[in-house]
Amino acid sequence: MMNNMNLTKLRIVELLETHRKITTVAEILNLKQPTVTFHMKNMEKEFGVKLFEARMGKIILTDAGYALHHYAVKIGALAEEAQRAVLEFDTLRRGELKIGASYVPATYILPGMLHRFSGKYPGVHLSLAVKTAPVIRGMLERREIDLGIISTDSFQSPELHTEPICEDDLVLIFSPKHPLAKVEAPTAGQIAASYFVMHGTESSTRRLTERWLERSGRRLPSWLELDSLEAIKQTVMLGEHVSFVSRMAVQSEVERGLLNVYPVPEGSFKRHIYMAAHKQRYPSALLARFTEELPDWIAGDFKGD
Repeated sequence: MMNNMNLTKLRIVELLETHRKITTVAEILNLKQPTVTFHMKNMEKEFGVKLFEARMGKIILTDAGYALHHYAVKIGALAEEAQRAVLEFDTLRRGELKIGASYVPATYILPGMLHRFSGKYPGVHLSLAVKTAPVIRGMLERREIDLGIISTDSFQSPELHTEPICEDDLVLIFSPKHPLAKVEAPTAGQIAASYFVMHGTESSTRRLTERWLERSGRRLPSWLELDSLEAIKQTVMLGEHVSFVSRMAVQSEVERGLLNVYPVPEGSFKRHIYMAAHKQRYPSALLARFTEELPDWIAGDFKGD
């Protein structure tokens, strides 16, 4: 039965799974190799099962070792979070804030906010991971990030606290040179008959586009599929293609006359930008200040809504 499982031992399990070399683990933890070996043997003695196997010069976790690794990762993340929460308590002079965001808020909202926040609190380290909305949700649930900013049509999770911070609807975009530019009110049939650019399969915009096609009873004869929103915009600007995108994402191109926008016919696709955090994460002063200022930044300085 486990009676003395400290964080160093659990960290050894984590690192052995990644590096599979006792020498490497000892170097990372600034320990002597015999000390690492001692901790490994001690863990096996405490649990009464074999956790590690040596194979061709590498250390491999047994099935029991992998079971322990699963919890070692969770406990390590909680320990790191606890340390950060204490260090950041009631101070904004130092600390770290890990943010994850889907493409639209990461590109069109957060750069200005991060710039302003880092200017006010220069001792704070900010990092931003840009992933799809489902990936950001998973990172939040695993506590790999402190805050998620996600553009999606709906967002609920029993483990996460979510709050909509602004709206962002889906619109049809086409070039001023496209034949639809001469049409006063493009119909679903005219849109579906155009050369279409679809978003990647992991995109929430892709799911909304497919929902629109199903609802309007239309099928696309052919289409391009691009994972990059910037590539989609550049393709549409060439003049032959159309696509559905976030209104927020094309504001600059519309203002410069490079793209036309039109409401999606036969359907209203209002989306929200959500702010999300793990319900069990301690709300440090740093996280609280950022989440307080973000809606004000969007409503005031940022003109994307």
